[in-house]
Amino acid sequence: MEYVSTRAAGGPGLPFADILLSGLAPDGGLYLPERYPAVDRRQLDRWRDLLVSRGYAALAAEILKLFAPQYPPGAVDKLTAAAYTAEAFGSPEIVPVDRLAGTDLWLAHLSNGPTAAFKDMAMQLIGPLFEYELDRRDTWLTVLGATSGDTGSAAEHALLGRDRVKVAMLTPRGRMTPFQQAQMFSINDPAIANLAVDGVFDDCQDLVKAVNLDADFKARWHIGAVNSINWARVVAQVVYYFAAYFRTGCERVSFAVPTGNFGNILGGHVARAMGLPVDRLILATNENNVLHEFFATGVYRPRPPRQTFETSSPSMDISKASNFERFVADLLGRDGAKVAHLFGAELPGRGFFDLSGSAAFAAAGRDFGFVSGTSTHQDRLAVIRRLWSAHGVLIDPHTADAAHVALAARVPGPVIVAETALPVKFAQTIEEAIGAPPPLPDRFAGLLEAPRHVIDLPNDPAALKAWLAAWLGAAGRGISRPGGPGR
Repeated sequence: MEYVSTRAAGGPGLPFADILLSGLAPDGGLYLPERYPAVDRRQLDRWRDLLVSRGYAALAAEILKLFAPQYPPGAVDKLTAAAYTAEAFGSPEIVPVDRLAGTDLWLAHLSNGPTAAFKDMAMQLIGPLFEYELDRRDTWLTVLGATSGDTGSAAEHALLGRDRVKVAMLTPRGRMTPFQQAQMFSINDPAIANLAVDGVFDDCQDLVKAVNLDADFKARWHIGAVNSINWARVVAQVVYYFAAYFRTGCERVSFAVPTGNFGNILGGHVARAMGLPVDRLILATNENNVLHEFFATGVYRPRPPRQTFETSSPSMDISKASNFERFVADLLGRDGAKVAHLFGAELPGRGFFDLSGSAAFAAAGRDFGFVSGTSTHQDRLAVIRRLWSAHGVLIDPHTADAAHVALAARVPGPVIVAETALPVKFAQTIEEAIGAPPPLPDRFAGLLEAPRHVIDLPNDPAALKAWLAAWLGAAGRGISRPGGPGR
């Protein structure tokens, strides 16, 4: 299996090992496999038995082997076993799935990892994967990422202490909850840098892309990515769709997924394309409803930062969904020239593109199974209160967005709601909803009082590159001791 850019008009592809460390493609597109591997009923039954007999890590290994066939199978088994442990996720199930009594709603608990967010599901695998590939190449990596709340802490905790990796993470200044800030800014390690940008998440994401598009700078400082522009993140997220489906015991299911950057639900799209029996992918947005607008009208119109609302589900306060380009590439039958026109020319020039009335837009719902909806602060409060009162189940605001849209969509049959974070990360909203703060897991005791380590940075690519060059240059460009770039 080889990987090509969403904007490629043809030509040779790259193996998984090469795109793992590279982030964006040189033409500004995102990498996709030339085709999605097909899984038939017999394979599904075998994987279901494997999940029961050998656990989540074994299932993850089988799926990763399809996307990274050049890796030795035994090495893949070791990588997933290192990533998905009961110690890291609090249970040997890794992703428990519970039904809300008397309803057709199920909750897939994706947030039991080290940082209490679904991002751990991918980051705990990214860490061992990076380490394996960097050791194999005897090189090092500078991870440059952007976060709207949860990716940053999940990446930093997964990569902390890995000698060949340094991490610089951009955050929108003042836009995360106190708990999210504390998870990141309490880390005091010379290989981890938190940079607070004067802007919103989209500004942070644009800065990361600007650095990635400077080929000379990227090569000199070994810039890589852990945002969901990195295909390995998506592959890791594909796994839990299969696991959640198997654990319901249902013949077919739908999934309701809160999304801002289209990364989480893209995993569901890929799983469905592979052959997972999914009826509908229910996309939930908050007040920043650019993606819902597209699925409702066919118009994709990213909003400028000043029109990106600050909401009580802040990890979805995104108005330019970078992973959406991968889905549009599938909608357009992998027509790289058309994708390049839409995202590389028409979108920046006009501020939107319009697929309404096209066969491609009709396929989004008919062939790809998407439905969408949006949620408000009051909707979130109402759903949190409702599930707590009726079922004794406490969910976070992002999961509440998904539950609200799932209930409003009235999709028949079982619907699995992706729980994306623990309520403790959003205490103010939870207390507003139920009149009491969420429980604080023991592992986070004292976190909010910990000292903070964060650097303010202007919203400017030149300033970011200058800071990175000074930081990395001070540590040394190469590997100063076995396993590390100047650590």
